[in-house]
Amino acid sequence: MRGRAAGGFSRTHAPLPPDRRIEFRVGINVGDIVVEDGDIFGDGVNVAARLEALAEPGGICVSARVQEDAAGRLDLAFQDMGDQALKNIARSVRAYSVRSESSLPDTPPLAGEGSARCARVGAAERPCPQLPDKPSIAVLPFANLSGDPEQEYFADGMVEEIITALSRIRWFFVIARNSTFANKGRAVDVKQVGRELGVRYVLEGSVRKAGNRVRITGQLIDSITGGHLWADHFDGGLEDVFDLQDKVTASVVGAIEPTVLEAEFERAKRKPAASAWDYVAQGFASQRTWSREANAEALRMSRQALRLDPSLGVAYALASQCYTWGKSFGWLTDPVSEAAEGARLARRALELGRSEPPILTMAGFAIAYLEGDLDYGAAALDRALELNPNFAGAWGLCGWISVYRGEPDLAIEHVQHAMQLSPVDALRFAWQSAGAYAHFSSGRYGDALSWVEKALRERPGYLPAARMIVASAALAGVPERPETSAAHLRELEPTLRISNLRNQIPYRRPEDLARFADGLREAGLPV
Repeated sequence: MRGRAAGGFSRTHAPLPPDRRIEFRVGINVGDIVVEDGDIFGDGVNVAARLEALAEPGGICVSARVQEDAAGRLDLAFQDMGDQALKNIARSVRAYSVRSESSLPDTPPLAGEGSARCARVGAAERPCPQLPDKPSIAVLPFANLSGDPEQEYFADGMVEEIITALSRIRWFFVIARNSTFANKGRAVDVKQVGRELGVRYVLEGSVRKAGNRVRITGQLIDSITGGHLWADHFDGGLEDVFDLQDKVTASVVGAIEPTVLEAEFERAKRKPAASAWDYVAQGFASQRTWSREANAEALRMSRQALRLDPSLGVAYALASQCYTWGKSFGWLTDPVSEAAEGARLARRALELGRSEPPILTMAGFAIAYLEGDLDYGAAALDRALELNPNFAGAWGLCGWISVYRGEPDLAIEHVQHAMQLSPVDALRFAWQSAGAYAHFSSGRYGDALSWVEKALRERPGYLPAARMIVASAALAGVPERPETSAAHLRELEPTLRISNLRNQIPYRRPEDLARFADGLREAGLPV
């Protein structure tokens, strides 16, 4: 924290004349510091000093990290000052000015989480609802920009479909239609709406008609910061209104779920965990850094979440996924016992989360991959897609299970649908790898090589892809490159042999395993 005299300050209760006051500006930041010879240095200090200069006399200016940690815990309101270019600081810094709730005029409160006075100007004062301890979202009525009253019904129906689809995602808190439609027909402040409804994320959009064509736009906004997280538009014909609504709903929900979860994971990294969901979110965030240490940390976070809430199914699912990824990346130290533990955790997750698509997906795949019970795992993923047909992650992992069950064409359909629903998903490399295995099983070695090369560009070191690039290149007759050599594969996976290949991929059809073994044998992998 840094402060500088700039005006008036008094310890007496009676106010002093302005010319006798000493007012302080205060800048607060959270960051690493260096202590040396009784002084402190570092980027954290420098940012605090620059924030101080932005504060009003007698005021406080804080960074976004401070705002997020303090909001809802202190009787304060935060006014978003936007991203600031600070002198001698390479990156922009989001800044907030601070006021106590008691000092605010009788106007709508400023951005912040937790309970606050929520009424609009001229309305009776009432408290805002607290933010739930899981991702929360409201879908506002879409604006009809066509000037055609008939499109009002289409726009409202579009919103209802999206709300219904989002409500199937059980780890989302979704505001009901009746509450969001109270905002229909008026200009809204997204931050104010977020506070009134008690949600972090707000989806708004519009519908515009031209002839027999319609354009639907949507944008997802963080109601705390006002930042835009996602935006897109969709065009279609009005010949089949319901088909168009279904397609747009699938695209919107398929994009929103990973966007919100990524935002939650990033937010979790910047705040101390206070609830079981916080630990789960931090676990997923840690896991997405793709290292052995991060995966171990995610497992630790899942266990901490279960200590706080032993009935939290998603924490069991996260733990099972840690073992799944441990096998995929070669991080298991005792593969047999750790795979058994992962499958046990997955079955417990399914006991607690039979109606939650993410749990069904993670746990179902863990049982298929770690235990080899392909039909049980496939049934869990089928159930996930019944509940949420737009869940890209479930489609992608269905692709892998179809590979294992000897259904390569179906596997390709599944992974292509997953990538269509979520084109920039963090797990795209795994879906591309599944597509490569499917082409390989069908004897299309050139296609398999093309798919797996894309996967390895996104995630080097992913062992299923590292094995496939060697096998497909060998059977495609492609000249050897470093990444397609058996020697390179053995550097990544020293224990891999033809004889233990069955332990790495649970093929059901003997001919699929034999084809894979032929490719690796041709490349020079020892028996």
